[in-house]
Amino acid sequence: MLLLLDSAAHLLVDALCAAAVFGPLRAERSVAALVLLYNTLAFSTQCLVGLAADRRGKHPAAACAAMLAVAAGYALPLPALPRVLLLGLGNSVFHVAGGAMTLERSGGRAGALGVFVAPGAVGLALGALRPELGGAFAALLALCAAAVLPAAARSPAPETKVTDADGDGMLLPVLLALAVSVRAVGGSAVSFPWKSGAAMTLLTALCVFAGKAAGGFVCDRLGARRTALLSILPAAVLIAFCPAWAAPSLLGQFALNLTMPVTLWLLYRAMPDAPAFAFGLAASALWPGTLAGQLMTLTGPALWLCVLLSFLFGLWAILTAEKGVLRAQGGNRA
Repeated sequence: MLLLLDSAAHLLVDALCAAAVFGPLRAERSVAALVLLYNTLAFSTQCLVGLAADRRGKHPAAACAAMLAVAAGYALPLPALPRVLLLGLGNSVFHVAGGAMTLERSGGRAGALGVFVAPGAVGLALGALRPELGGAFAALLALCAAAVLPAAARSPAPETKVTDADGDGMLLPVLLALAVSVRAVGGSAVSFPWKSGAAMTLLTALCVFAGKAAGGFVCDRLGARRTALLSILPAAVLIAFCPAWAAPSLLGQFALNLTMPVTLWLLYRAMPDAPAFAFGLAASALWPGTLAGQLMTLTGPALWLCVLLSFLFGLWAILTAEKGVLRAQGGNRA
């Protein structure tokens, strides 16, 4: 029940933030600066928020407060700057706290993590396409907030921890975070001319949703190594060489997003005592890579090389991190 609530809240939080950007904030003269500030707050603060959240350890309460902050940031008649602060910081705290709750109750498996992260893509698309539904999104989010604490009390986090790859210290988390950022550069440098109109925007979001939702379960079934090999290599080829065609590009988006819960799961396995920081570290690394990719103007072979090398670096990082986790498990069993 708690996982379903968190997943629904994830959709609504991202939908409300997108609705605010395409609704109240869109009329502001400084909308570009406000959107940049929002994204910086929502993404780049998550590692710091995660450090604080792990020290306090009250993830359900933090997630509940963050939901109410996002709802208030949309619904209240606020000036632009306070609205952006509430939305950006509320989004950051919710993702970190909700992700930590999911990881703590995952039993060391990745399936639940994929279920939690997947709805965000659909929420962003719905909020951007139908910002006039923001009031309904805010009301539903407030209901989720009211239900989170009772649901968390009925499903407390277990005391046991998963295996810690402590022999590598912070090497594996830093490597995975760097891989997230580098891979985001390649993925964001590509433009898709077919992605215009509401239908294709929503279809893209559904492919991203399906990839993230399936990725955790595929990882549990096949392991991180096989999942990465089966997803990143096809995704690199499809995204690099087929961006002008919708069908292969959508398949590439599905394949690429299979690895998102895998990366987050490996980060948690490397830092099981810091679930909020593990979750937030990936998001903090994602934003600068995404921004750098969006600012690029590469075409032709230069673009192909950028995408292929960035994805291959991500694949190498996942394979290296999995070896570290397996090595730690072997050492603990011996």
